[in-house]
Amino acid sequence: MRTQDKPTAVEEQTARRGHSPLPPRMTRARVWLLGSTAAVYAAIVVGVLTTSWLVRLDWQLMMFRPYKQWPEVHAFLDYFVVLGQRGPTALAVLCWLGYCAWRGRTLRPVLVLGTSLLLLNISVGAAKIGMGRLGPHYATRIGAHEMWLGGDIFPSGHTANAVVTWGVLAYMATTPFARRVASLISAVVSLSVGLTTVYLGTHWISDVLLGWAAGLLVLLALPWFEPLMTRAEVRLLALYRRLRSGTEASAAPQPVAARVAIISQRAVPAQPGTPVPEMAGVGARPDGWPHALPRPHTARHERTPVTPTGSRRPPQVAHTDRTARDRTRTTGGTAS
Repeated sequence: MRTQDKPTAVEEQTARRGHSPLPPRMTRARVWLLGSTAAVYAAIVVGVLTTSWLVRLDWQLMMFRPYKQWPEVHAFLDYFVVLGQRGPTALAVLCWLGYCAWRGRTLRPVLVLGTSLLLLNISVGAAKIGMGRLGPHYATRIGAHEMWLGGDIFPSGHTANAVVTWGVLAYMATTPFARRVASLISAVVSLSVGLTTVYLGTHWISDVLLGWAAGLLVLLALPWFEPLMTRAEVRLLALYRRLRSGTEASAAPQPVAARVAIISQRAVPAQPGTPVPEMAGVGARPDGWPHALPRPHTARHERTPVTPTGSRRPPQVAHTDRTARDRTRTTGGTAS
């Protein structure tokens, strides 16, 4: 009879995920979307480098100055654009995914967020530094693409971060309905954040388009990193259990014999020639200090009752000074 092979740690960890969905696979449709998004990404970069109609659109919107056309919404959009900043959004999403990880007893939500932000920082940061495009407020020549001039706004970091950070919530959704709702919300937030940066004049429209593509590439590539995240989860949980078991072993109470031995070693030895008081029922320990001999313990009902004899009142003690005062008062009163 053939026996089945023992499952690996990764398979056991995946089998225990009855409370959470299995990680998405890199299907053919996802690969096709990934390739199409990469093609759009490359087309945007080429369009900016060749100073095509995309650059002309950038300058037209910049000259239009939307923040001057609708100044009444400027204060609100200044706060709304925070939804695309990496620090506040990552902290907010981390709180929710951390709760999900605690409830589901799994590290996968936190690992997915960390992996996606790491991929985002590497890909978007490299593109920003490599192309060095200046923003609308720092443009030097009208109609130019403003590339390789030391800037860092191409692609838009706010837009890409909004796509990835809020898109992770849809990626981690447990039901199809929740995934659709989360996808719709993340799409609306990322589109709004990107257009807000154009309104404020901090980004060209081509920066926003490339930011959408860059964030979508990270989300579509996440299934390729699922095996790595699973192995990392297994190792981290094993390390946590090992550290916890070691802490519990060190904090466990020691046996009585071991504690007695430790106390005996720490005791100060008696100096030679020091007299040891002799008491009834008291023996001597090897270190010279008195030690009470063990006695048998009897229950209360086994003890012999003892009837007290005599009176319980304390004996009357004659106070000589009080008697002398009373005599003096009596004598003095008679004499007078």
